[in-house]
Amino acid sequence: MTTHAPQAAQAVTLPTTLDEAVAALTALPAAVPVAGGTDLMAAVNSGQLRPAALVGLGRISEIRGWQYQDGHALLGAGLTHARMGRPDFAALIPALAAAARAAGPPQIRNAGTLGGNIASAAPTGDALPVLAALEATLIIAGPDGARREMPVSHLLAGMEMLRAGELIGYVRVPLLHAPQVFLKATGRTGPGRATASVALVLDPARRGVRCAVGAIAPMPLRPLEAEQWVASLIDWDNGRAVVPEALHGFGEYVAAACIPDAVPDEDGSVPQLPPAVLHLRRTVAALARRALGRALS
Repeated sequence: MTTHAPQAAQAVTLPTTLDEAVAALTALPAAVPVAGGTDLMAAVNSGQLRPAALVGLGRISEIRGWQYQDGHALLGAGLTHARMGRPDFAALIPALAAAARAAGPPQIRNAGTLGGNIASAAPTGDALPVLAALEATLIIAGPDGARREMPVSHLLAGMEMLRAGELIGYVRVPLLHAPQVFLKATGRTGPGRATASVALVLDPARRGVRCAVGAIAPMPLRPLEAEQWVASLIDWDNGRAVVPEALHGFGEYVAAACIPDAVPDEDGSVPQLPPAVLHLRRTVAALARRALGRALS
């Protein structure tokens, strides 16, 4: 907190259930929900946001855990990164646990929540490419006890938005019981914001590979053609073997799909990408190659 915030909140409501929180947001349309506050308070302290009221979500115990549901894990939006990084959760959804452990220093991991990571939709959010690769679904709580579902990718892409008075209550993630990997590159040693990240999961039941690239665009990118191409090269019946050349090819395929060449000029020549963009492209290729290699090993 700071002593020179542009404007203090005029009212703070602390509900104890999800429906109470929705009712508070409905009664106070100008109110802003807050869980860990890692993004909200940064916006307040920088003068970018002046909330007229706050609805605190920290006392809602029902969204701070998880449960099993028909081959899926139903994750409460109030789960902190620190909780998701523990070994018992890592055994459930390894890639999401790895992303949670990479989310930042301990004070950020202890406060930041899964729902907040999704709602703020910052391009560098570590959980976002993992949720996109897992094809997770959001369960949205609305007024009068209403519940509706939305693919997480729809919210991140702006295809669907939260309506007035709605909150992210839960995230439903399929349990694939197969290798999952999350890797990210940062601009410095140790915890930091990603310059690029890759989440990769195997889906042996459907003989598929799912990959999502984060931090390089406003939302996670899915290189679908690259996924289908490399899945066709994997020997799913023989220990998921693949020729080494396929790993390199996959990395280049993903990088080219997410960071394409420049548009040709009128004379047909293709301008060279700036050095920084070429470096980012090489980074994405390396992350994708390593992620697939680790998953298959």
